[in-house]
Amino acid sequence: MAIIRVDNVSKIYQTNGIPFPALRGISFTVDPGEFLSIAGPSGSGKTTILNIMGCLDQPSEGAVFLDEQDISRKKAAELAVIRRHTIGFVFQTFNLIPILTAFENVEFPLILKGDLSAKDRREWAERMLVDVGLKDFMHRRPSEMSGGQQQRVAIARALVKKPQLLLADEPTANLDSKTGKEILDLMLAMNEKTESTFIFSTHDRMVMDFARRLIRLRDGRVESDETRG
Repeated sequence: MAIIRVDNVSKIYQTNGIPFPALRGISFTVDPGEFLSIAGPSGSGKTTILNIMGCLDQPSEGAVFLDEQDISRKKAAELAVIRRHTIGFVFQTFNLIPILTAFENVEFPLILKGDLSAKDRREWAERMLVDVGLKDFMHRRPSEMSGGQQQRVAIARALVKKPQLLLADEPTANLDSKTGKEILDLMLAMNEKTESTFIFSTHDRMVMDFARRLIRLRDGRVESDETRG
């Protein structure tokens, strides 16, 4: 059973009263545990479809199903609950809370979920930071860490609540190539360990090469869909 099903989705934005089609009737499915990249040039629609799958936006036409649940027409409060419990996000700008330590940033989604004791939250956050190689950096703030370390914190924060789906928008864009490869190696290892589904949006060739499946978009349409070995 697919974790994501995108069914003939279009998205039209209005700019000064002029319609701009970002997506033009795209369809695809994603199976649980995939390590998938959605690639394309700027304006191809890759970030738009990532935001729709992540319950941050909704389609103008068509439907998106997350674990067989139609998320296309849900209210904002319902989408917030789905994001909190089901989806993890990794952004190119890290989006860490600057006044919190690495540990506190990772623990924060568990506080929002509200279903774990303080002891369990601490154990989960510490375990996740160890898993991403930051055992000795738990009590540092983002300003005291490198870009690669901050992105590791962001990955730990995204995975700590055991999401079914992890969405990463240009996760290597602000990293040098060596650090970017280390982050992709880590994400692939975490994909295999956690069995969460990873979906990237990117125009980075290195990210495309890491993907087990590559969907290319151009002008809001699916140009190709390639599964690797």
